[in-house]
Amino acid sequence: MDRLPAMLDDAFLTTDDVLGYLRVNLRTVYRLIKAGKIPAVRVGRQWRFRKSDLDAWLESQRAGRATAVTRRRVLVAAEDDGNGTNRPLAGALAAAGYEAEAVADGRSALDRLRRDGADLLITGLRLPVMDGLAVIREARRTDPRLPVIIVTAFSSEASAIEAANLGVAGYLTPPFTTARVLSATARALGE
Repeated sequence: MDRLPAMLDDAFLTTDDVLGYLRVNLRTVYRLIKAGKIPAVRVGRQWRFRKSDLDAWLESQRAGRATAVTRRRVLVAAEDDGNGTNRPLAGALAAAGYEAEAVADGRSALDRLRRDGADLLITGLRLPVMDGLAVIREARRTDPRLPVIIVTAFSSEASAIEAANLGVAGYLTPPFTTARVLSATARALGE
């Protein structure tokens, strides 16, 4: 495989650049984009590709573990806003290909994290037994790099500031749509 100049390592490549880099035809590139197999960004009517993302994708292909089919473990401890948020949220994540588990309260979330680990924690602010910010602080003691998304109907300026200080990957307030949650999940997991 031809290597592009080192100065282009983190540059965006055009579709024509990718054709030469991957040594495939245009139809194959579009098929891979449509299937979500290669990382691409749409800029206007054109596709752009970050070379470092393509290299990581190629390496995952060589290792036999395509990133598009990897099941990431997501732990959901959403607050009870009267609508039973936990199970539908976990169900939407599972339908999108994640291994999602809903827990009833903050203490259960920490117990599951310690026992089974997770790739992402989605939590509310007002949880039974232990509030969401305390869960995040405690979870970070176990795994400082654990990405966290807060999904809350009880937002405040103080909680948003504390969440930012804790380095959460996302802070979602109503309306909660499946698309918003899945988009935030993918961003938090670097997908």
